[in-house]
Amino acid sequence: MKRNNTIMQFFEWHLEPDGKHWRRLKEMAPELKEKGITSVWIPPVTKATSPDDNGYAPYDLYDLGQFSQKDSIRTKYGTKQELIEAIIECQNAGIKVYVDVVMNHKAGADETELIKVIEVDQEDRTVEISEPFEIEAWTNFTFPGREGKYSPFEWRYEHFTGTDYDEKTGKSGIFKILADDKDWSKHVDNECGNYDYLMLADIDYEHPEVKKEMIEWGKWLADTLNCDGYRLDAIKHINHYFIREFVEEMRKHRGDDFYFVGEVWKTQLHACQKYLDHVNYQIDLFDVPLHYKLHKASNEGSDFDLTSIFEGTLVNSHPKNAVTFVDNHDTQPQESLESWLQDWFKPSAYALILLRRDGNPCLFYGDYYGIGGPEPAEGHKEILDRLLFARYEKAYGEQHDYFDHPNTIGWVRLGSKEFKHSGCAVVISNGEAGEKRMYVGERKAGETWVDLTNSRDDLITIEEDGYATFPVNGGCVSVWAYLPKEQDTF
Repeated sequence: MKRNNTIMQFFEWHLEPDGKHWRRLKEMAPELKEKGITSVWIPPVTKATSPDDNGYAPYDLYDLGQFSQKDSIRTKYGTKQELIEAIIECQNAGIKVYVDVVMNHKAGADETELIKVIEVDQEDRTVEISEPFEIEAWTNFTFPGREGKYSPFEWRYEHFTGTDYDEKTGKSGIFKILADDKDWSKHVDNECGNYDYLMLADIDYEHPEVKKEMIEWGKWLADTLNCDGYRLDAIKHINHYFIREFVEEMRKHRGDDFYFVGEVWKTQLHACQKYLDHVNYQIDLFDVPLHYKLHKASNEGSDFDLTSIFEGTLVNSHPKNAVTFVDNHDTQPQESLESWLQDWFKPSAYALILLRRDGNPCLFYGDYYGIGGPEPAEGHKEILDRLLFARYEKAYGEQHDYFDHPNTIGWVRLGSKEFKHSGCAVVISNGEAGEKRMYVGERKAGETWVDLTNSRDDLITIEEDGYATFPVNGGCVSVWAYLPKEQDTF
């Protein structure tokens, strides 16, 4: 049996654009490993429209902070060499690195082109609201600063399905490009009628030259960085047949262990399941339905039935394909998918993803270190360190649930012989103080257990039959375990 894996999303939206983030990662890698982090998801590494951009408006996918383009050599996070050094340091520390790849769109073209388009309704992209007309579009990418190094491919309007701005008139909208029977992809999410178009210059994955170039780029990026996997951004907007082919080709090139997790931002479980069907279960997905259940629980307090917390979630239906998370860069206050959990519930939410058997949990940098921006928030490092310790040392073996009260739930992990002193009992309340009588195993009889969260100072002795009664404070989580002196790190 291996130690539990834990991903950390190693960025938040409002990081300072100081070019020092790759250096931060390099310096912090040994500490992250000590905390039980086994992999990091890093932000987009490619040159964006400016050195302040977070990377989700990608300009040149072959510029990793190497060429003087868009007013900078470095990206927001640093230079190519600093990135490579950070990845090496992580891997030397035993941490895998997953790179965020943004393949849906491009931004910051070098030249405009006169092209024919038709405007569509923003609420339903299948509805045309104009006659064909000509616009001056930013769709010509020549990358003069790179001068063809790594790839001679240049992007023209025929490589895109749509754009959103007419330089000639200053008009904004969603403009479907008219060329060679071009249309929105039919193999995307059906939100807004057809959700092929998201923003900027939308890449056309029906075009054979585009498919070939992007697969070759994917291989080049993985080889250049020697990374361990990809986080795939906004894939409900990308032809799912291309995503399936991309994953297959990458695994042929890099090996079956090359990891993929995709962002399909859908609240409905059936939509996530349908996407997994489309890609033959070759990738994991973020458990967006669980995030919204956790968000709802944090807002409703004692009115929320905790026994239902996993109903309709991916980790419940497809635990092997679920990456569970509490919050991320998009759910932060003022961001596009704002659904930020209230502070009182964050420790309980993290216990629900870190200390259970199923799912691949992802810890958010902003929850750990804090977030900036218009609504800054302090991090929860102290309690999260305690939960990470519990995950790494204690949360092993069989799981038994005690989901028998709407405001107080619990579960136990019976431990594993491979990890000495493993096993734990977790109790969560979203109402008044409560308790759970739970079985932790007769071999634990006589042990004295403490609350690793430090919210209670009781000493609980396990009874001869392996049972004990474990208390919890109101609106709180307690994690009970045996803590010998050699593990007492708090």
